[in-house]
Order: sequence, then C-alpha cells, then structure tokens
Amino acid sequence: MSTLLVKNAHILVTMDDLRREIRGGGLFIRDGFIEQAGATDQLPATADEVLDLTDHILLPGLVNTHHHFYQTLTRAIPAAQNANLFHWLKTLYPIWAKMTPEDIRLSTQTALAELALTGCTTASDHLYLFPNGSRLDDEIEAAADLGLRLHASRGSMSLGESQGGLPPDSVVDSEEKILADSERLIQKYHNPNPGSMVQIVLAPCSPFSVTGELMKQSAELARRYGVHLHTHLAETQDEEAFCRQKFGYRPVGYMQSLGWVGEDVWFAHSVHVNDEEIDVYARHGCGVAHCPSSNMRLASGIAPIARLVDAGVKTGLGVDGSASNDGSHLLAEARMAMLLARLNAGLQGASLSTTSAEIFSVRQALELATRGGAAVLGRKDIGSLEAGKCADFIAINLNRLDYAGALHDAVAAVLLCQPRGVDFNYVHGKGVVKKGVLSGLNLEAHIHLHNRAATRLFEG
Repeated sequence: MSTLLVKNAHILVTMDDLRREIRGGGLFIRDGFIEQAGATDQLPATADEVLDLTDHILLPGLVNTHHHFYQTLTRAIPAAQNANLFHWLKTLYPIWAKMTPEDIRLSTQTALAELALTGCTTASDHLYLFPNGSRLDDEIEAAADLGLRLHASRGSMSLGESQGGLPPDSVVDSEEKILADSERLIQKYHNPNPGSMVQIVLAPCSPFSVTGELMKQSAELARRYGVHLHTHLAETQDEEAFCRQKFGYRPVGYMQSLGWVGEDVWFAHSVHVNDEEIDVYARHGCGVAHCPSSNMRLASGIAPIARLVDAGVKTGLGVDGSASNDGSHLLAEARMAMLLARLNAGLQGASLSTTSAEIFSVRQALELATRGGAAVLGRKDIGSLEAGKCADFIAINLNRLDYAGALHDAVAAVLLCQPRGVDFNYVHGKGVVKKGVLSGLNLEAHIHLHNRAATRLFEG
C-alpha cells in the first residue's frame, strides 16, 4: 500500500459537484486513488511520497476525447495546408497508406508526450486505417511506456471510392475483418473497472467511409460487450450534402436510423447541428467531442458549444488529428474553446456581460476539459479531485512571467493568460511529468526517429 501526500497548493480546483476551489489545498492518495481532498492542515501529515505544491495551482488531469495520434507524422504537409476536410483527406490518404507498425508506435508516443506535457492524463485516440500489417495493438503497446490512460478506438473504413465512399480502396478493409478484429481487441484489452488504464472503443470512421451495415453491426457488437461507440459526425457542410444525397438524411438523422444514439455514443465535432438535433443528443445521452482548433484549421465552422452545454449535452474537448491542428496541446485547446465560444456569441449578437449565458467562462472551459471529457468517455472515476476518484492531477507553477499580475484569480490566469505546459502530471498517483520533465521517453532520441519516419512517408 503506497501513499502520496500533495500539499500547500495555492489553489486546489476540485471540479467536484460543488466546484470547490480550496486555498492551501491538497490531496491524500493511497494506491492511486484519492482518500481525502481538502485544506492541507486537514490532511495526514506524512506519506510515502510528499509533493509540496507551494505557489502552484492544482487541477484535475485533462481528458482528451478525440485524437488521431498517427497524424503527427504528417503535420504541415504543403498540399494539405490550405484545404477543407474532403480535399485534406484526399491529399493525405495516399501518404497514410505507407505507414508501418513502427510508424504507429512512434506517432503514438509523440502525441502522448505532447499531451502529457500539456496536462492530459486520459486520451482517447481514433485509429481507423491499418496499412502494411499495422494493428491497434501497436498503439496500445507504445502507450504503456508513457503512463497515460488510453481509450483506444478501433476505427474502420469499409466504403472505398469504387463503392461511392471518399477513401481510396487501398485503405479500406472488409467488414468481416473489421468486426473480427474489433471483438478480438475487446476480449484482449478492454478493462471496464475503476482505475483502468486501457479501454476499447468501436469507431467506424464517418458516414462517408463506412457502410450503414457496418455501423449497425459495430453497435450490436459494442453493446454486447458494454463498450462505447464513436464516430465523426456533422463536421462539414460537404458531409451534410453527402448524407442527404446518399442516405436521404442529415447526419444526425442518419445516425438515428442506424441505432447510433444513446449514452454509449459520442460524436466528434457536431459543428453543423440544429436545435432539434441538439435535443436528440440531450434526450438520448449522446456526447460530443469539441475540436475547435481543427475546425478552424479546416474551415469547417464553429460548433454551437454554448447551446450544447445549455441543453445538457455531455461535452468534452479533443485536439483532433495532429495534421489538422497541428499539435496536441490540450490546455491550449481549452483556451481556444473558450475564445471561439465567445467569438461565436459575438457573431450571434450577444454582448459581453456577466448576465449573458452565451459568454463562455474560463471555468466552463476547464470543466469541458475535465469532468466534461470524463462524462463523454463514460468514466465516473476521473474528471474531478475528490475522495474515491483516481489520483489524476496536474499542477502549474504560478511563478512565471506569463502569470505576473494575474494571481488575484489564478484559475482564470490558467486560460486567459497564454498557457504553456504543466510542471507536474500524475496519473493514478504516479508521476508522468515532474518539474516539466517527461518520464518514460528520451525525447531527443525519439524526435530524431519520428522525424526520420515522417520524412520517409512524405518523400517515399
């Protein structure tokens, strides 16, 4: 039985049901779970490990609800820099088709390293093409060395160009193979218990890259095993036109026709949804992964986040693909979500006042990044710092030039001031980042290998 005492934080942001913010706060942790959260003088005085967070803000670990780790290998590709989603995908599919299992491993560790250094403790990744013998196992095994929690989505594409889909036939798989591998992965890796480090998600890629039959069978398989479902939805107007022409529905209506609504389902993006569709999400308990930087990068539009939150839709954040962001800075993504929601409110005619429900606050954005993301992933053991929850926390040293003059509200400073990285990142009570240094990966050597792989894909 190992114990950890975290003490003397300038502010402990619990994100519990009361949204307590405790000055001089701390945590007492046993075997990876929080036993007490409160003022330091109310906690045990000793432990096997003691972490003094004087002059630090202490927050729940951030939760990333949508990513594509493999895309770290194709950042800033010239032909894809100024393209919308469909053209961007068409440019990159042939490059991704050259990836190997080693590329999957390298890119996974690159993305997770970036996430860890910017406050993420739980990451959901969507891997949906498996060229040259690649498997989701490559990602899961590579992630183990970094120490973050992983929701590994077994993505899939079965609708190639010859059948009216967007991706080339060279990167799609048969539905029989997809379903068999999905079941294998669930049986081998999925752990639904509190504190689990790996969970499997079934995630057919999008309405324009899989068949309706695969969507239905994936849902049946997921519900037989009690795992969650995920896909891209309502990201662009091109997708909406595709769904109307091919299926006779808008994207959300198409999901309803396939049985793809429920508390076990979350959608990436949901940029182009109307009030009626938001109500469908709320009534059925669907979640949304909001990816503001990617939506801006690809000119997809602005998701109606304030309306989703006001309607009670489970909403979290995602950095999305590292070729459409082009990074994995989750703390910066929370800031971007706040700013974009405010911009959208201004475009809709709202005034910046404390009485306007349309103006998104710092604390709302941090909630999306923590307990909001946990709800989207169906995790009741993460997202807040309180007794019984996993000891997943981050801390930021406030003695930085970035925060000078802003400590009268250190919580607001975390996002209103330009965020950099975190100083500490602990997952299940174990240090992943300490004093700004990542454990478990030699970054200099890793970056060299990653750049060599990226060059081979681009030039080969």
